[in-house]
Amino acid sequence: MLSLTRYQWTVFFAAWLGWGFDLFDSLLFSYVAPNCVPTLLNLPIGSPEAKAATLFWTGLLTSILLIGWAAGGVIFGTVADRIGRSKTMMFTILCFSLGTASCAAAPNITILILARIIASLGLGGEWAAGASLVAEVVPERSRVEAGALLYTSAPLGLTLATLVNLLVAGVLFKNNPEISWRFVFLFGLLPALVAFLLRYFVKEPESWRAASNMPASTIKELFAPQNFPLTRCGMITATVALLTWWTCNGFIPVISAGLAHTEAQIQGLDKVATQALIEQWKTIASNSFNLGGLIGTLLTVPLAKYWGRRKMLFLYFLLSGLALIVTFGIDWPPQTLIYLYFPIGLTVFGVFGSFTYYLPELFPTRLRATGSGFCYNIGRVIAAGGPFLVGAIASSGSNALNTALGLQLWLAVVPLIGLFCMPWVIETKNC
Repeated sequence: MLSLTRYQWTVFFAAWLGWGFDLFDSLLFSYVAPNCVPTLLNLPIGSPEAKAATLFWTGLLTSILLIGWAAGGVIFGTVADRIGRSKTMMFTILCFSLGTASCAAAPNITILILARIIASLGLGGEWAAGASLVAEVVPERSRVEAGALLYTSAPLGLTLATLVNLLVAGVLFKNNPEISWRFVFLFGLLPALVAFLLRYFVKEPESWRAASNMPASTIKELFAPQNFPLTRCGMITATVALLTWWTCNGFIPVISAGLAHTEAQIQGLDKVATQALIEQWKTIASNSFNLGGLIGTLLTVPLAKYWGRRKMLFLYFLLSGLALIVTFGIDWPPQTLIYLYFPIGLTVFGVFGSFTYYLPELFPTRLRATGSGFCYNIGRVIAAGGPFLVGAIASSGSNALNTALGLQLWLAVVPLIGLFCMPWVIETKNC
């Protein structure tokens, strides 16, 4: 059980909000892509050309986001070790908040990409600073629980993004999908409120203040003989999880929208009814994934404490592969398939509840944000290839939706490969 002082709870709550809004902002594009991309390309929403273009640009922009996220994580991880966790969190939150809101004014795809790059740099930097802040302020006896609870804000942040999209695109502007996506992006300003909380209530951890008098950390140190096994372990586990999560989650709104559009054609629904069904199915699929992720995140606590980190990661990678095979390897009715995102969320999403405490545990204080930020975010560079390939291949096929579903099945190979990397995974329980 958590036993924290009032100030420790304040720090935890600030980091919890920061990470939740991090995911909230990062996934807004995936929800609005079926309306945003065709509008910016002057294509009729729902047309075959629009569907193919949406798949391609969803994959490309998700990959660009991940590369920018990785760059931000590496850069700001080092910055957090030098100027402090709280200051870095405040700056990165403002960065991704303003970058996301700027997407609302994009007149074309090029400007949209530039705004997403600005947002991605802040998104990547926030995680390293926030995870290190919590790891250093919370007592060691409560680190696992605090780390897992910190990540519960991720599925809640994604759920908030789903509800915002449903409210704006499915209710307020359901008859105007060409402009609804711009108002969805404006909600990206919400995280800026967290920056003010950090500015006035959160101080730098005592352990960081003590270590700040030592020579500044560098990325080169992560590859020194004594640190390389730690870096290799963090990179492998994060890359496997990130590649699986982003290649899967980035296409949930697109796939569920495609399934709903096909169902609407079978039922002979008109344009307004079709759009309502699309937003409904996107919400169901996304919330199924997010609910599974929330439960899976909490389950990492007993598993990590009693089984250890290595066995826990092995179990999550194994079940992630099985969940993808069961979901996409069987010809389910579309109404059933969107609910099967729950077991995928339970495993593919749930494993991330461990990274907020596992990666900081690997590194000493003066290297904590640098090491955690590097390992967690450098995996995004490799993970960036997944969404791009899925989008490019699916958009070039004669039946883009079926191609995308088939590629999701092949994604199961990634976490199963992770099982063979377990000899390099370092156990940090009782360390």
